[in-house]
Amino acid sequence: MRENLDWHAARAALEWQIELGATDCIGDAPSDSFALPAEAPWKTRARPAPPRRAEKPAPTEAPPAAVATDPTVDPVAVARATAAAATDLDTLRATMAAFEHCELKKGARNLVFCDGQPAARVMIVGEAPGRDEDRQGKPFVGRAGQLLDRMFAAIDMGRDAPDPARALYITNMLPWRPPQNRDPSAQELAMMRPFIERHIALADPQVLVLMGRISTGALLETREGITRLRGQWRTLMDRPCLPMLHPAYLLRTPAAKRHAWSDLLSLQARMRELP
Repeated sequence: MRENLDWHAARAALEWQIELGATDCIGDAPSDSFALPAEAPWKTRARPAPPRRAEKPAPTEAPPAAVATDPTVDPVAVARATAAAATDLDTLRATMAAFEHCELKKGARNLVFCDGQPAARVMIVGEAPGRDEDRQGKPFVGRAGQLLDRMFAAIDMGRDAPDPARALYITNMLPWRPPQNRDPSAQELAMMRPFIERHIALADPQVLVLMGRISTGALLETREGITRLRGQWRTLMDRPCLPMLHPAYLLRTPAAKRHAWSDLLSLQARMRELP
């Protein structure tokens, strides 16, 4: 039939089909649009397995920092054991210098161990080194330390006195400076307390002076403020102990110097009573 159609007839037939709504051309053979193909067109090829990474050999030794960061290590227990093994002040100083569990050590320049006469009858325990102390490696050498020297000179005592009866022996709760002179944390005080207790036992002073709220609170295990505790004699490690206002506080609050003078007179009277 198609052979008998001319161009005009074929076009008329096509226009007629378009008017009927036909949109697609049809072929000579019928097709089943619902039949599934033999292979799904969306089937993807299997991805190749990623190359295996070369396994690193197991380390034969733990890195040096692993001891300080090992959560199974108790820094307080380590400090207690190592401090107890120190038989003299030089050994204690070396033991503290080798202690790797306090993060303050990493940011400090020097270990601040002590100053003054080790055989002194009076031992002063401060809080922590400041910038000047960190640079020089000695406690109480900044403005607060200069005021401390003047305070005790008023009762004829000093760190440079050759006579142990008039000399001072000075140390701190912490041997390393906290960043930006912040207050020591409870964890830092706890891990360094065995060292200061051993320090006191080896120096064996007759009287202890706790300078400031941090050393007073840590060693006397109290949360009372230093303004309430100052001037009140206590007992620490079988020794008379006197809490005092820190010289840095006195620099900020000059009116409180009268309390410091009263405490110095109390210390002087107590020293006269002791053999």
